[in-house]
Amino acid sequence: MAIRLLLAEDMNMVRGALVALLSLEDDMEVVAELARGDQIVPTALDCRPDVAIIDIDLPGLDGLNAAARLREKLPECRTLILTSLGRPGTVRRALTAQVNGYLLKDAPPHELADAIRRVVAGQRVIDPQLALDVWGSAENPMTERETEVLRLAAEGLEAGEIAKQLQLARGTVRNYLTSAVTKLLARNRVDAIRIARDAGWLP
Repeated sequence: MAIRLLLAEDMNMVRGALVALLSLEDDMEVVAELARGDQIVPTALDCRPDVAIIDIDLPGLDGLNAAARLREKLPECRTLILTSLGRPGTVRRALTAQVNGYLLKDAPPHELADAIRRVVAGQRVIDPQLALDVWGSAENPMTERETEVLRLAAEGLEAGEIAKQLQLARGTVRNYLTSAVTKLLARNRVDAIRIARDAGWLP
């Protein structure tokens, strides 16, 4: 029986190329292809794929949060992150989300099919060099709430808007932002966002 695949990638040309590539494998079948992260869980519940191949940077819902939700709703579906982001912080977030594999888009084509077969077999797949980079990298010094507030600030939301969205007091939001700036040894909020993005700590 063919391995059933769900593919979530927002760039049409890349998604089309991946579908064509995977269709060449005799033991694989792409049963769904999506461009948005918020479509992953409902589509997966409908078509029941064996493996979801997910890009991190998706509209609607980022790939790692989508993978975490998919794990909750359909735990038998394996998740394989396919991305251009090899930053240690991003890889660490993926491992925390308990994805089954993490592969860079510039990997040789045969490695994708091999990674799919390995995660179906119950193995965890991650590029060895990425694993070493994570081992030697610093962990995110911010709390989960500080990271969330900084992420919303990075999207352009003001303190009042963040407070409303997270149901917090405006002063509390400012305190979280100040704490994030301090912990990241940043000059200001913009600098903190840059540092956190470069480290892969922001979705």
